[in-house]
Amino acid sequence: MFIGREPELKALDKLHQTKKFELVVIYGRRRVGKTALITRFIEDKKAIYFMGVESSAKQNLENFSKSVIEYSGGIAADTSFISFQSALEYVFKLSEKERLILVIDEYPYAARSSKSLASTLQMLIDKYKDSSKMMLIVCGSSMSYMEDKVLAYKAPLYGRRTAQMKIQPFDFEETYQYLDRISDFSDEDKALIYGIVGGTPQYLLQIDGKLSVEDNIKNTYLNPVSFLYEEPMNLLKQEVREPAVYTAVISAIAGGASRMSEISSKVGEPTNVCSAYIKSLIDLGIVKKETPYGEAVSKKSIYSIEDNMFRFWYRFVLGNNSLIARGAADIVYKRIEPYFPEYMGKVFEEICAQYLWKMLLKEKTPVEFASLGRWWGNDPVKKCQAEIDIIGEQDKSNALFAECKWTNEKINLGTLETLLERGRIFSYQEPYFYLFSKSGFTKGCSDSAKELGNVTLIKYGDILKEMK
Repeated sequence: MFIGREPELKALDKLHQTKKFELVVIYGRRRVGKTALITRFIEDKKAIYFMGVESSAKQNLENFSKSVIEYSGGIAADTSFISFQSALEYVFKLSEKERLILVIDEYPYAARSSKSLASTLQMLIDKYKDSSKMMLIVCGSSMSYMEDKVLAYKAPLYGRRTAQMKIQPFDFEETYQYLDRISDFSDEDKALIYGIVGGTPQYLLQIDGKLSVEDNIKNTYLNPVSFLYEEPMNLLKQEVREPAVYTAVISAIAGGASRMSEISSKVGEPTNVCSAYIKSLIDLGIVKKETPYGEAVSKKSIYSIEDNMFRFWYRFVLGNNSLIARGAADIVYKRIEPYFPEYMGKVFEEICAQYLWKMLLKEKTPVEFASLGRWWGNDPVKKCQAEIDIIGEQDKSNALFAECKWTNEKINLGTLETLLERGRIFSYQEPYFYLFSKSGFTKGCSDSAKELGNVTLIKYGDILKEMK
């Protein structure tokens, strides 16, 4: 089943329609659906598809030759071109006569095995770009390689690409729509699954729509033979050289260490060493760095796990490995289930932020913010630390403030009054306030919101209505 990716498909179709040479770089983390996107795009078009493998240059050249010969001759053949240059030049000449897509998937594998591949492509692009009707798609999962060896200024292909796409996991709306098709999960369960596996397509495919959320967790994360049970470690082994140290860093963050000094202390490495590891994890989309909203540079920077699958695995699976390996899935589930509501608090904040962005694009927000973020700092009136879940500023006069609660209790007037107080820490003349709730609001809270006029109350069900 193929879902989502409409903007990416439209962009690729638009590039295909130009009928001139195009070089499109597509990259993103493993399992995110890059190959599925490309396969969908080329299914009704003239295309040569080649996937690099982690093998020798000879093996990759033979595979590429087969793809080219099968396209041009319509039959499988055992013959091979003498070099990548001769094979690629043959394809470039084909593309002078017709619109042709050439896909080099998992480009890093092919380029590592054949050191001259990048410079050969550079030379042939420069030679044929004015006469070629080729749409060349270069795709890769190794984020560091694609950014350093393909997109960077010193890379041979720099300046020759006409478009690039960094493929991201699905957001909650796309995840919800997929789960809606495959299951009868409740709306609350769909949010929980998003919190458990995130929006990475390959992880969502591990969810069985005929099972309960509990049974899905037991069947995946708490099952030592399942795909997801070892996925974080496998992914790190493919992406980084020292997975053990990276695991220690992620474990420290998952365990509550959010500041660099705390992470360094737990890992047992100097802060400058931990900083390098964290930068790589940020590039991979596993960890994110946050500063209080409005502070571009701050000593109060904190780190958290951005990817939901990693966050769930390091929070609930790693520490229970011994029990899981012995088949004690029921025991582990009973141990971790009570923490799900607290765990979902951060997930719900993410869902609410995505909702605000969608409302902005639909011109349905009272504040035309340019960014959203969290804020934490000192409340000068109460002389204590305070936090605000979401802030978005339009200008020095207008901003929105939001609080998000994933609890079974309705939000009461006290929560609204606290949000209003925290909004007064700032000097915006026209503040606007949002309260997001899983379970609704008390009458006192609703009445006060109506009276104030600059407060919007949003239930989880209201967010879902905008998706249907």
